[in-house]
Amino acid sequence: MHVPATLVRGGTSKCWLFDEAELPTSVGDVEALLVNAYGAADPVQLDGIGGATPTTSKAAVVRPSGTPGAHVDYLFAQVGIGTGRVEWGSNCGNCATAIALWSVARGLVPATGDRTRVVMRNTNTGAVLEAEVDTPGGQVPEFGTQTVPGTRAGGVAVGLTFLDPAGGTTGSLLPGGEVAEDWEIDGLRARVTMIDAGAPMVLLRADGLTGAETLREVEELVEPLRRFRHRAAHRMGLTAPGDPVTDAVPKVGLVGPPRDYRTTLGDEISAADHDVSVRMLSMNAPHPAIGLTSAVGVAAANLLDGSAVHAASASPGGCELRIATAAGVITVTSGDLTTSGPRRVTVRRAARILCAADIVVPEPIPA
Repeated sequence: MHVPATLVRGGTSKCWLFDEAELPTSVGDVEALLVNAYGAADPVQLDGIGGATPTTSKAAVVRPSGTPGAHVDYLFAQVGIGTGRVEWGSNCGNCATAIALWSVARGLVPATGDRTRVVMRNTNTGAVLEAEVDTPGGQVPEFGTQTVPGTRAGGVAVGLTFLDPAGGTTGSLLPGGEVAEDWEIDGLRARVTMIDAGAPMVLLRADGLTGAETLREVEELVEPLRRFRHRAAHRMGLTAPGDPVTDAVPKVGLVGPPRDYRTTLGDEISAADHDVSVRMLSMNAPHPAIGLTSAVGVAAANLLDGSAVHAASASPGGCELRIATAAGVITVTSGDLTTSGPRRVTVRRAARILCAADIVVPEPIPA
């Protein structure tokens, strides 16, 4: 069967976007379609449209929203690599950036002057995001000059704001009940903060680790970090004993104080140019930069006295946080602070529509 879709770069991810009206009606059938289209059972996704990395094996199903105040709803899919399944339990801010641009380009949201506001609801988690897409003269540019850490390629500027991000999945900013706890798993000791802001995540300030490790060094830490993730999943109420292991949520990463380092693009970064070092996993691989939902959680944790991030930060409690990733420094701004966390967290991103295509899916999927 042939399925129309659009490939859009959002930030440091690539995401195939599907109009819900063009797909089967059940989530099970959509999952089967994505598995077949991406070649998800193959670890290199050779016979499919997937990019064989966690940041390029993503999809979203988009529709006009029936929720007052929102323009579009989207269901995010993290398509498996060598697994033949799809993880539906999370959100992706980079893909939301792509969806904002696509929604204006497709006419789901009419362009209004030099910037167009797009409000999106993520149906996986209930999160609501607000984007401002650059539309000079009321037109949607094909190209742009806005860049983000992780690529030197420019794109259309998109300001992305997470609205009321705390507790979207678990109902609580601190689903474990404490700002931080001391854990030891298989000899690795860490001060951990379990937080749900943007997405559920567990952030570690670990003995002997800096939070500024190279991607190769993080690759060697995948298995111990997975064990922390799985314990956190139980503690945060995301899984119960005996449930299948999932590596989508909670997100997991290392944090540490600022330090001089070299990015993956070869740029020299001074400790004075950032506030905290962070290295995250994306599924079971080092994230080449940082997912936007993870950046939101790190920024929210920075506001909490005693958290793993607050203790490592050069700007503890600051509303503007400069996060050093392997790809470079990303600045996150928190606003409208309340006792339950910030009500607005904003990141500056870029997006570009790469192609529109008819995907030839190997097996027919029942409608």
